[in-house]
Amino acid sequence: MLEIDGSAGEGGGQVLRTALGLSLATGRPFRIRGIRAGRERPGLLRQHLAAVRAAAAIGEARVEGDHLGSTTLSFTPRGLRAGEHHAAIGSAGSALLVIQAVLPGLLVAGGPSRLVVDGGTHNPAAPPYPFLSRVFLPLLCRMGASVELALDRPGFYPAGGGRVVLEVEPAPLRPLVLLERGDVLAMTASAITSGLNPNVAHRQLLVLRDRFGLGREALVAETVGSPMGPGNAVFIEVQCAHVTEGFAAIGERGRTAEAVATRAAEEAEAWLAHGQPVGEHLADQLLVPMSLAPGSVFRTGALSSHARTNLEGVARFVPLPQRVVELAGGGVEVGLG
Repeated sequence: MLEIDGSAGEGGGQVLRTALGLSLATGRPFRIRGIRAGRERPGLLRQHLAAVRAAAAIGEARVEGDHLGSTTLSFTPRGLRAGEHHAAIGSAGSALLVIQAVLPGLLVAGGPSRLVVDGGTHNPAAPPYPFLSRVFLPLLCRMGASVELALDRPGFYPAGGGRVVLEVEPAPLRPLVLLERGDVLAMTASAITSGLNPNVAHRQLLVLRDRFGLGREALVAETVGSPMGPGNAVFIEVQCAHVTEGFAAIGERGRTAEAVATRAAEEAEAWLAHGQPVGEHLADQLLVPMSLAPGSVFRTGALSSHARTNLEGVARFVPLPQRVVELAGGGVEVGLG
């Protein structure tokens, strides 16, 4: 059984999610101690517990320590069960992070699967629904997977109440080679609101129009209905010849509409400036599926501490050669296998 120090590196929930996903995909059991030791509230929160229990159902796993606040967990998968699965977080915790935790297992299961997750769909410090559906999952499909994600209802931080539906048809993954961005073909900016004055979206789109010189056709004010309360998100999508990237910010109490738009804009501007195809958050997301497709490689501006911790987690389960090379013109090349 693999022994994992959950306090190592970045010390957050990604250590656990990577372990769950690759334990399902490889069949290797693990024990993790010090879960989320680097966080203000250590141990399993509802979001992490939902991921553990969804993974346990999919992997027919024997689990010890699966309770709120637990800082130690053992997980022993005994197979992979395709088919219908449902996970309910019971809070505004990110439904998309639950999907991230179990997707590697569903990609190698013996048949198609459908996973319904109730929780937050637009959260700070987590990939929101548009990022997975428009940026991450299309790259998985490029690798050979057949994956579709639908938003049944939105759930904004801090109330939650959303639902997403993931459908997966297993297939062997091909290596992903993403070394060039190519020309920028289109940029769109969306202001997504629920239960708020339309002026909020208008103000955000004005910020993005002025920063990027966008025309009216590239500005989208999207009004959605969330059952649990008001919410707001900004999403910037940049389509290039070889990759589509996305940058999001989530509205929070006490933060102006303009500040939310500016945060997303600054991330997009940083990516445009460094010239490499993969942004900071996408780099982190790609590492686990890349470990299932030896020979994958991408270039990014820099690797975050979160991504470096994720690389360490990948190495525990999949003993592929890892290559992290600083490029002469700026940026980093990351290869697995």
